[in-house]
Amino acid sequence: MKFPGRRRHKHYFPVEAKDPLSNQFQQHTKLQNNYIVGIDQIVVDIEAKVDNNFLAQFGLKRGMSQVIDDETTHALYEHLKNNKMVDYEFAGGTIGNTMHNYSVLADDRSVLLGVMSENIKIGSYAYRFLSNTSSRVDLEYLQPVDGPIGRCFTLIDGSGERTFAISPGLMNRLRPESISEQLITESSALVISAYLMRTEACDTMTQATLKAVEYANAANVPVVLTLGTKFLIEQDPTWWQEFVKNHVDILAMNEEEGLAITGFEDPLLATEKALDWVDLVICTAGEKGMFLGGYIDDKWKRDTTHMLMPGAIPDFNRYEYSRGMRFQDCEKPVKIYSHTAPYMGGPDSIKNTNGAGDAALAAVLHDLSANVYHHIHVPNSSKHKLNALTYSSLSQISKYANRVSYEVLVQHSPRLTKGLPEREDSLQQAYWDQ
Repeated sequence: MKFPGRRRHKHYFPVEAKDPLSNQFQQHTKLQNNYIVGIDQIVVDIEAKVDNNFLAQFGLKRGMSQVIDDETTHALYEHLKNNKMVDYEFAGGTIGNTMHNYSVLADDRSVLLGVMSENIKIGSYAYRFLSNTSSRVDLEYLQPVDGPIGRCFTLIDGSGERTFAISPGLMNRLRPESISEQLITESSALVISAYLMRTEACDTMTQATLKAVEYANAANVPVVLTLGTKFLIEQDPTWWQEFVKNHVDILAMNEEEGLAITGFEDPLLATEKALDWVDLVICTAGEKGMFLGGYIDDKWKRDTTHMLMPGAIPDFNRYEYSRGMRFQDCEKPVKIYSHTAPYMGGPDSIKNTNGAGDAALAAVLHDLSANVYHHIHVPNSSKHKLNALTYSSLSQISKYANRVSYEVLVQHSPRLTKGLPEREDSLQQAYWDQ
């Protein structure tokens, strides 16, 4: 899928020069590359297969995400290593994954904020994180700390249930003064996760995140929130509803998280409810595929050529060929939705579900960033007669996000190892053209 962003190949005619047809570029104009910013708990993911006795031995609650102390972390890691139970060790973190995937897809810059060990040894957790992150992710703004970064153990039992044990290290010590206001206000989007609000009294990550959100809100930079885990939202759904309503523009969630924050089990109804608070909603629903919800001004809405779909909202995909807009930019806002089933029905064998949602979000961010890029360089294009949030229609974005998710599901790493091919023999042309 092509977007008007930086490309690896060289153009025969320099794109910096004045366009002889549209006459949009000035001779002195240079291409400006926009970027997105993400804040994360810098962490390494360690995956292993265990049984229920193992979980009980280390006092872990099956199927939950829980924080463990340094002593338990050391004992757990030693046990896994000594018994050769570790399957994979990858750079992780939901926002770290998203920034990496975005930079791989767009071949362009993203900026990751967080902490990093000041002294890095070869083979250490910090070394593994750096060596498994795209060189297009700008890590120069990471705050140095004297100690370890985070470690997240993904422990998979015989039934496939995943239990997460998180050793925070110093990953939550990002200070508010380490947040650059100029960096945030000049970005195309600020991406955060709900995990950043789960910190201890001695941590400063939450305050740093709120400071970045404050800068973004003041500059009208879209704030993107991914919920991350239903357990965190269930603790205080009212607080999260207010936070999303007051500070967030784009919400990413799965159907379980959608139930936790909206009270609706149906992903379409959860998406509809979340649109009361934000401008764009991404709701992944496993084998059901992905739902997208947004707004369009009534005069710009476009009818789909697909069959109208039944559901909790009849014919909900009627205007899925429309591009998303911010609610505040619509004279007569209309809620629009799109749904796409998993690409090619999903993989024959799912190697890993970690990171699939992060990959889908990266695809959506790529589209948003492409819209900003195009507006910077071709401001008089007919595409910008409406003040859209997205470059493509909701239908096309949904297909793109599903395709990117598929790439993660068929590999063990939660991060993309390569960009998507421009053409694929296995890709039905109708999947994109429609």
